[in-house]
Amino acid sequence: MEKKIDEAEVRKVAKLSRLELSEAEVEEFTGQLRAILDYVAKMNELDTEGVEPLAHCLPVSNVFRADCVKGSLGTEKTLANAPERDGEFFKVPKILDDSSGA
Repeated sequence: MEKKIDEAEVRKVAKLSRLELSEAEVEEFTGQLRAILDYVAKMNELDTEGVEPLAHCLPVSNVFRADCVKGSLGTEKTLANAPERDGEFFKVPKILDDSSGA
């Protein structure tokens, strides 16, 4: 036996979601949720025996590059576009003050 969603159920979900719905919205959402649940029930009637579940409808696979060790960019190249620098370091704005406890 299928349980049909009613206005009381919609009001309960709205309350749990902390939503204030007007009477018109309760009525509208009740119809929409009924239609969604009816569609799901209809899909549950399909025979899916032997059908493999899939994550994507196309045959997609990840393509990874080879993981090989390469030289780094070096300090000058790395800092070339830095807005500010302090010697060999990036200079960034202070985000914690002495009273932050960090």
